Amino acid sequence: MGATIALQKAFVPKFGLDLAGGTTVTLSPVLSDGKAPPSESIDRAITIIRARVNGQGLSDAEVARANDNIVISIAGVGQQEALGLVSTTAELRMRQVLAAAPATEPPAQQVPTAPATPGGSAAPTPAGSGAPSTAASAEPGASATPAGRALSSALAAATPTPGTVGGDAGQGTNTRTHHRAAGQGAGTRGTKARATATPSPTATSPAATPSAAPADNGDPLAGQDTSGIEPALLDKFRTIDCTKKDRGQGAQDDPAKQIVACSDDGTYRYILDKAAVQGTEISGAQAGTDPTTGEWIVQVNFKSKGASQFADITRRITSLPAPRNQLANVLDGVVIVAPTIEEAIPGGSARISGSFNQTTSTELADQLKYGALPLKFKQSEVVSVSSTLGQDQLRGGLISGAFGLLIVVLYLLLYYRGLGLIGVASLGVATVVTYSIVTVLSHNAGFRLSLPHIIGLVVSIGITADSFIVYFERIRDEIKEGHRTLRSAVEVAWRRARRTILVADAVMFIAAIVLFFLAVGGVAGFAFAMGLTTLIDIVVVFLFTKPLMSLAARLRFFAKGHKLSGLDAERMGRTSPAEQTMQEA
Repeated sequence: MGATIALQKAFVPKFGLDLAGGTTVTLSPVLSDGKAPPSESIDRAITIIRARVNGQGLSDAEVARANDNIVISIAGVGQQEALGLVSTTAELRMRQVLAAAPATEPPAQQVPTAPATPGGSAAPTPAGSGAPSTAASAEPGASATPAGRALSSALAAATPTPGTVGGDAGQGTNTRTHHRAAGQGAGTRGTKARATATPSPTATSPAATPSAAPADNGDPLAGQDTSGIEPALLDKFRTIDCTKKDRGQGAQDDPAKQIVACSDDGTYRYILDKAAVQGTEISGAQAGTDPTTGEWIVQVNFKSKGASQFADITRRITSLPAPRNQLANVLDGVVIVAPTIEEAIPGGSARISGSFNQTTSTELADQLKYGALPLKFKQSEVVSVSSTLGQDQLRGGLISGAFGLLIVVLYLLLYYRGLGLIGVASLGVATVVTYSIVTVLSHNAGFRLSLPHIIGLVVSIGITADSFIVYFERIRDEIKEGHRTLRSAVEVAWRRARRTILVADAVMFIAAIVLFFLAVGGVAGFAFAMGLTTLIDIVVVFLFTKPLMSLAARLRFFAKGHKLSGLDAERMGRTSPAEQTMQEA
């Protein structure tokens, strides 16, 4: 933990809404019929939003209902990514690409000669006469993606075989994604897998769509295979405006119908087939790093039905001409990635990779994991709020904690004397470990320290002190019997005291778990802090207090019952020196 804190230079935990302020957004449901939204739909939306913004119960985000509106308060300033996360439908659907072309404003205009969009080659006709022509590939522009949108660059098997990822040494750019022209031999920046003795099927870079520069008549579909596409979608494809910032946002597309969609950066438009795999077939999504490249990825796991569907669609389209060998991932009505599938991907797992960082990969994983909202919402109000308690309350909480710790230390030293030093050292270790864990969680797991957490940490001082007090009293009981040396008393007392310590901590931990899962807001924060410190107490008592006590028993100061040791004859109820000598013998 110390190394993590030093490497990240994260020496102070992040604070919650009540101590540091944050952002509040009000979501209002959008209904076409003008009727009030069903109450159960609002409640379900609150549950999903709470899971998104506080998926692990650590971020101190607050989600509340105000009539038919939902009010979300998120700690910290500049939480635009989180605000986008709570307002999107965020259900993933995987669809085969039927046609693709660079985006253009309606009516159809001539495509610029060097658009910042993926390059590619036009797809051949079904007859397959002739190889597709190849155009020079272009990198995507630096336009910002919509809030909450994570851009990825490849869909691959979940566990690639080490050493199978190829790359073009000349493609070391810093743009967000890397595209390659259809038909190019080398993948860009390791987004194409090569077959080995143990195949590791992967998909190449996204949107490897045909450049398909429109013919003289300006038709973006010129030279593309339009068989099997609904006529109405052809007209919509020609006129769709992908330059709008709200393109597709909040769209709840019908998985049983073909659709027209834009890429999330607005540079490409697609005609997509019916959904081959729906988001409901995803069993989990988790952000992590690629063990071979160190880049951030999102691992997606499918349920049994989804695994079969995913294997079938990748197997079916792998031999088709571009762009029909691409599998678009549609999230919130826009295409976030459309990789070319070169081999079937069985096994029920896949990964989405690209120019991710920890924040964007975690955000995408949360979107896929927590599903779609039952209603479409609009952001009716977004405001920045100041802290409700502020630095004065934080200072007061820390002072009260320090004062309580001081009282416990004085009690230990006055009552247990020398043994009290062992107790003080145990409290010090527990304090350092607790602060380190809170800091690491704050910068790596979304934890934010709020006043309820501080209260829970202050209460934990008594929990920790109680454990080694039980141990000390058991040692003194063994010595008072007059039949054991200090060394043997320490060991026998430990065997008896540890049961009491474990039972007491187990009861406390169960109470913390119940509170954490049944409560929300501040009570859940208090429960988390109490449960965390209970686990730390067990670790400190077993790995520090007991070994330190065993070492102290070897010291003459304690073994001979010095007056300041806390184990002297008078304190043990033995006034006869002979009795003390027999005990030490």
